[in-house]
Amino acid sequence: MAKRTAGKTASTRRAEISRKTKETDIQASVDLDGAGAAQVATGVGFFDHMLEALAKHGAMDLSLRCKGDYHIDDHHSVEDTGIVLGMAVAKALGDKAGIRRFGFASVPLDEALSQVTVDLSGRAHLTLSGGEKLGKGKVGQFDVELLEDFLGAFAASSGTTMHVEIRAGRNKHHMLEATFKAFARALRQAVERDPKILGVPSTKGVL
Repeated sequence: MAKRTAGKTASTRRAEISRKTKETDIQASVDLDGAGAAQVATGVGFFDHMLEALAKHGAMDLSLRCKGDYHIDDHHSVEDTGIVLGMAVAKALGDKAGIRRFGFASVPLDEALSQVTVDLSGRAHLTLSGGEKLGKGKVGQFDVELLEDFLGAFAASSGTTMHVEIRAGRNKHHMLEATFKAFARALRQAVERDPKILGVPSTKGVL
């Protein structure tokens, strides 16, 4: 539970993660009870834009720096960012006592529409439907195929079940942005504290 100081609720759902490999060097911190502030630098401009949207619409504070092997391509940087972000969210959640656990959001952006359902179940799974609408290609320097790699890495490292569906769209930018915003909203709902839930929201007693 949050500590109360000077009449305000101080968040204890914060985490910092550092991960360094021969391909990437990433430092990240999250505050699940933040206000949507973001300081992001991954070296991939459009991806930074999406992570800023994730923080803003997820109502979490996010600081993330990534140095990657961009001379090869951006795959390692995007996927490893998903790994680190998932680890940070899982660490910040702790034993998950008192959370809603499930989240759903449907977000339009002009002609595009994406829906995301999440379950902070401790079981990693990703189903992405409608990815064929994105096709191939890039938005800026961001390869649209990296959406699935990022989401899959987040799901695996955080133990999250995710069902993502791109329902409609023509513009790749719009479809990607609608998906990130739907992910943000669904995750925000799932990590929220529910005053009616005592302990871990599972009949098993653990997530």
